[in-house]
Amino acid sequence: MKKILLIEDNNDVRENTAEILSLSNYNVITAKNGKEGVELALKDKPDLIICDIMMPVLDGYGVLHLLSKNTETSTIPFIFLTAKAERSELRKGMEMGADDYLTKPFDNIELLNAIESRLKKSDVAKMEFAKNAQGLSEFLLGAKEFEDLKKLSEENEIRTHKKKESIYFEGNYPKGIFFINKGKVKTYRTNEQGKEFITGLYKEGDFFGYLALLEEAKYSDSAAAMEDAEVCMIPKEHFYSLIYKNAEISRKFIKMISDNLEEKEEQLLKLAYNSVRKRVAEALSTLSKRYKKDGDTQFSMNIPREDLANLAGTATETTIRTLSDFKDEGIVDIKGSSIIILSLDKLAKMKN
Repeated sequence: MKKILLIEDNNDVRENTAEILSLSNYNVITAKNGKEGVELALKDKPDLIICDIMMPVLDGYGVLHLLSKNTETSTIPFIFLTAKAERSELRKGMEMGADDYLTKPFDNIELLNAIESRLKKSDVAKMEFAKNAQGLSEFLLGAKEFEDLKKLSEENEIRTHKKKESIYFEGNYPKGIFFINKGKVKTYRTNEQGKEFITGLYKEGDFFGYLALLEEAKYSDSAAAMEDAEVCMIPKEHFYSLIYKNAEISRKFIKMISDNLEEKEEQLLKLAYNSVRKRVAEALSTLSKRYKKDGDTQFSMNIPREDLANLAGTATETTIRTLSDFKDEGIVDIKGSSIIILSLDKLAKMKN
């Protein structure tokens, strides 16, 4: 049963609307002012919020502003209730991120249709599609169904990239974003001396290459396959359709970008202040977190020492010596080019 939070200061409107929603098989919680509504939203995490604009204590704009700043509530569909005299104010609310609005007085069918439509669109963004080409097609098809995105193709070409083969180059303009159907991909930057530094690691089910597209700028790094990989490119016009016409998917990509920037900031701090041993340990831990499959008791990966060094931000020879030390200490095992992590806990607790 979907949970709806109704924030309305008028007792009659609040009670009548709550009754309609309850009869329509929704779980309804109510608040008589904006402050109480924000507290309930943070506590109960409703599936949808209906909120009046003009209220005492905290108005509807304030409610939307506060909830949009919180990662736990920012993606909840938000519908404004407004009097006819306030319609000129609606643009402000829509620009702040509201999904829809209803003008008072509204009839029951209008209310229920608006709720059903917004819940369906929200479900598309939340749905856990299979992380493969079929899942991507379902993702795009779902967005197409609910937003009538006619430009979205039902089929996207999948290209096979051999190990070490480039996918795109730093300095080029993006033509779309990429989705990994199978394999592992790295993004990296190269300095004037040709030294690489790995900026990102991606696996099956990940999107990459979208930041340059959103900035309408050239790629700031390059991308290459770390092993044989199957990669699908989504043309930029299809991506723009998703971003600009679907608020839920737009928020999802904003969250991905935010997480990406936080990871990069943390990575730079570690490079600046951590010892070589600590950096190599962090690099191995990152590989495990990124690529270890659910159910595996141990993590092992066939990775060139140069790639590991580029991830750790140190010389290849130094990385090899550090790995040898880790092996002597029983932290890792080495078989050919494969590294087996024996104690992830020791890597995590490695002293600086």
